[in-house]
Amino acid sequence: MDIATIAGIISAFGLVFIAVAMGGGIGTFINIPSLMIVVGGTLGATMINYPLKDMIGVMKVVQKAIFAKTIPVKDLTEKFMDFAQKSRKEGILSLEGEIKDVKDEFVKKGVQLSIDGLEPGEIKEILETEVDFIRKRHQLGAELFTTMGTFSPALGMIGTLIGLVQMLQSMDDPSKIGPAMAVALLTTFYGSIMANIIFLPIAGKLKTRSKEEMLTKEMAIQGVMSLSNGDNPRILNQKLKAFIPPNLRSEIQG
Repeated sequence: MDIATIAGIISAFGLVFIAVAMGGGIGTFINIPSLMIVVGGTLGATMINYPLKDMIGVMKVVQKAIFAKTIPVKDLTEKFMDFAQKSRKEGILSLEGEIKDVKDEFVKKGVQLSIDGLEPGEIKEILETEVDFIRKRHQLGAELFTTMGTFSPALGMIGTLIGLVQMLQSMDDPSKIGPAMAVALLTTFYGSIMANIIFLPIAGKLKTRSKEEMLTKEMAIQGVMSLSNGDNPRILNQKLKAFIPPNLRSEIQG
């Protein structure tokens, strides 16, 4: 679980709610027509922009932003070092039993392809194709939330215009001016909250997660290629360390 995502959402909403409560009560900021305009309008506009299957999969995207786990580069490097040493001593077929304990399916698939005797070029093509499709799925998730972050303030402005029209039409009845003005202001408030505390931050988190995962995938491809080519463990170690910032390389064994 990503603690930063959870803590960020809680702190952002918490501070807003505390500020609202200190200013006169949360009930003042609850308006059903305003929520219908912003929430319903944002979802509707996004459904027009994307296929239904992408909208249905939005919860998986959110889940990835909060619960995603990537293999630490240190652990990945050391795992491939172990593979290289065992392969050099006993042959690459000896890794058949070792990969059963590997939890990352991408790494397991790459090593298994090497064990099966595929040419290094074919292995690289297969793995890079999979990485391309993973990257596209990540981009789609980030784009979807960016789109919702764009639509929600716009729907807030539409709600504001609706509220102002209603207010101007009821100028002769002072009792109707307040509710209409509430709709006008709260729709903009809801749109800004949804965009800047939910949608755009999640889109940013997904982009960051994608970069982290792509790094580990590229490292895994390099490790698999070195195994397939029969590289010396020290050479493999140096190739993988090239992906790691210099200040972290001293923590890697070898």
